[in-house]
Amino acid sequence: MAYRVTYIPGDGIGPEVALAARRCLEATGVAFSWEERIAGEAAIATYGTPLPEETLQSVRDTKLAIKGPITTPIGKGFRSVNVALRKQLDLYACLRPCRSMEGVRAPFQNVDLIVVRENTEDLYAGIEFSAGSKEAAGLIKQVKTFTDQPLRDEAAISLKPISAAASERIVRFAFEHALKYGRKKVTAVHKANIMKFTDGLFMETARRVAQDYAGRIAFEDRLVDATCMQLVLRPQEFDVLVLPNLYGDILSDLCAGLVGGLGVAPGANIGEHTALFEAVHGSAPKYAGMNKVNPTAMILSGVMMLEYLGEREAAKKLEAAVRAVIREGRRVTYDLKADRNDPTAVGTSQMADAIIDKLSEQTSDFRPQTSVNPKRP
Repeated sequence: MAYRVTYIPGDGIGPEVALAARRCLEATGVAFSWEERIAGEAAIATYGTPLPEETLQSVRDTKLAIKGPITTPIGKGFRSVNVALRKQLDLYACLRPCRSMEGVRAPFQNVDLIVVRENTEDLYAGIEFSAGSKEAAGLIKQVKTFTDQPLRDEAAISLKPISAAASERIVRFAFEHALKYGRKKVTAVHKANIMKFTDGLFMETARRVAQDYAGRIAFEDRLVDATCMQLVLRPQEFDVLVLPNLYGDILSDLCAGLVGGLGVAPGANIGEHTALFEAVHGSAPKYAGMNKVNPTAMILSGVMMLEYLGEREAAKKLEAAVRAVIREGRRVTYDLKADRNDPTAVGTSQMADAIIDKLSEQTSDFRPQTSVNPKRP
């Protein structure tokens, strides 16, 4: 029986890397029934919104999605589709594994850590008031009745909600993930020495939940600024990190940099009954249609989807194929070459071909699910 999956190609380079991942997933022999839907800039012309209800409903129905990168305008325009999907579907846990890969240039080797980010609260909850607005003025006036702290009348305002319920949910997710995958330690990251009520609540909740896992999983909590410094000095000291939304976003990119960058960093957003898998790099519109970019992050996000489905053997084989291709360094994209101008670099679809070839070498009864032959450059 085929797994029903909502397939969202995305913007810019999204369709190219998403297709590469789809082909590799099909090549594992696991059966999928794809429901293709659009989001982002591609959806605006047709639906008048970057996140059509039809796309949301498909994910609600299948409870499983894989998504290419989607453009998020900076400073103006529509809010992040990625954030909206997480909020609308209550995908409260963002899971970002960061593992060193032989053949990838990186500041460190032997890094193997997981960032678990709370997805629904904090400054990313989207509760903002623009400078000079009636709402901001009213809120500033009200705040001044509660505190004597200086607050400029012309300030823009963002609210930072942190609740015990959401904090407990994400910390418990981190501990359960650690148990499931044989991890040894969970580190809760915060800034409770300054934000004593919001980050303080997160810290206190993490400490309380950790008591339920005493003797099975080690626990510590650290300040976010100190953690950043320690990560770039001794990343091997960390195992699973759990963080509120904003810190989680920042540190997950930092950790990706430790192992070679966002091009090799997969991601998942997981709720109680629904999961969405995505590459976490941008849509790079200037490279759209050029068959140039590295599909590794998207393919490894597909590996995470296989693990989520319980297809552990297929996940193991696909990840091994990706690592083998990168380790050999022959049929890889330009950014994975020692010299980025190396003329032997291949395109997005050709790197997917190499990974599929590796899969066929692993499995004597290999049968691709479908035959997709993208145009060669």
